[in-house]
Amino acid sequence: MSTVLETDICVIGGGSAGLSVAAGAVQMGARVVLVERGAMGGDCLNYGCIPSKALLKAGRVARSAGKASAFGIDATAQVDFARVKQHVAGVIAAIAPHDSVERFEGLGVTVIQATARFTGPDEIEAGGQRIRARRFVIATGSSPAVPPIPGLADSAFLTNETIFALEERPAHLVIIGGGPIGLEMAQAHRNLGSQVTVVEAARIAGKDDAELVGLLRQRLLADGIVLCEQTKVLAVGPAPEGGLRVMVEKDGVASDIVGSHLLVATGRRPNIADLGLDAAGIAHTNTGITVDARLRTSNRRIFAIGDVAGPYQFTHMAGYHAGIVIRNALFRLPARVDYSAVPWATYTDPELAQVGMGEEEALRAHDDVRVLRWPFAENDRAQAERATEGLVKVFVRRNGRILGAAIYGPQAGELIHLWALAISRKMKIGAIAGLILPYPTLGEASKRAAGSFYTPSLFGERTRKLVRFLLKLP
Repeated sequence: MSTVLETDICVIGGGSAGLSVAAGAVQMGARVVLVERGAMGGDCLNYGCIPSKALLKAGRVARSAGKASAFGIDATAQVDFARVKQHVAGVIAAIAPHDSVERFEGLGVTVIQATARFTGPDEIEAGGQRIRARRFVIATGSSPAVPPIPGLADSAFLTNETIFALEERPAHLVIIGGGPIGLEMAQAHRNLGSQVTVVEAARIAGKDDAELVGLLRQRLLADGIVLCEQTKVLAVGPAPEGGLRVMVEKDGVASDIVGSHLLVATGRRPNIADLGLDAAGIAHTNTGITVDARLRTSNRRIFAIGDVAGPYQFTHMAGYHAGIVIRNALFRLPARVDYSAVPWATYTDPELAQVGMGEEEALRAHDDVRVLRWPFAENDRAQAERATEGLVKVFVRRNGRILGAAIYGPQAGELIHLWALAISRKMKIGAIAGLILPYPTLGEASKRAAGSFYTPSLFGERTRKLVRFLLKLP
């Protein structure tokens, strides 16, 4: 450890955020060192976004067989869980080369596969190597948060990091947590033939539009998923007949839920424990590293991005943070984060997506908010595909300023893009209402919702009088 590796940028963490910074910086001429102690690609590739969406797709394919008769087709689905897992593994394998050590070394990045720890304000140690950099970027991500439930630590529970390694389909999957991970895994496994019970201390999808969550709740219940909302988990232990027993309480009444497998999906915690942040003078709390609007820590030569810096723990935010850091660290531009148009989606079937202000937030902030609505049942493409369940909601001020949007319906995660662009560019509702869109498409539901802003005035009595007057003219 006598020699010191000098570099321009040292990135700690090879997940989505860190890889984006490393790839961008090295291709712009910076010397870059990347330190990663685990699998390249991080949580998203190996345990999160990619395997979960692959599993969800398998479940949807299985479910589609049961819906085929509506299209005049007789079909049945036989789920081979081992082959489903091969499908998931194959998707990861297809993407992995893009995030691999070999690719990044080919770009010119020095990759060190070891644990990094700060030894001072401008230096770390990793794998016996001292590294000194002009700028550091902490992108160590997050891990599943495990609540202090009695008996849980002694139980063979699953998290998103282990559930995809199951070789056999769970007979009865009990899920603690009704957020995006919990709901996606609930529906995926239910579609693949498992019995599923979700236990949530508050309400499911607590950050999303309450009305649309109500529609999703109906869908999940219709799928046969048991939802235990407003329910407290008291303890976890082995069941006499095998499997696990989850002791719960609701409205003062205790009961037991017995399942073959238990998934804990109760949120995330930042990976900061072993970084030696105090040695570098980096302020932090239990929720992550403290950063300013330019994503700088209390040590101005060190940035923190992605899950470790919050406040939105999404892969797309990791990429957004990376762009902010590159502009600051390489070009000395005072780029700042703007969270006013951050979209997110839960990939159930139908999907649930939101961007900007929610309905309650918009009504609290302004006294002239209108809620525009358009059901998918009135969309011709949705009718053609028998996917009419859902609703587009848009929150707009009297002057046409778009505050937020929420969608529950087919491809909601794709349809929310338009509203994210509109809010980020401060467009008014007329820009969406005036779009020319191909017919028939699901996107017309957004255009129709926007157009409804003008319905009261366009078809009101004043317009009728004006038209009658104009028609009398020669």
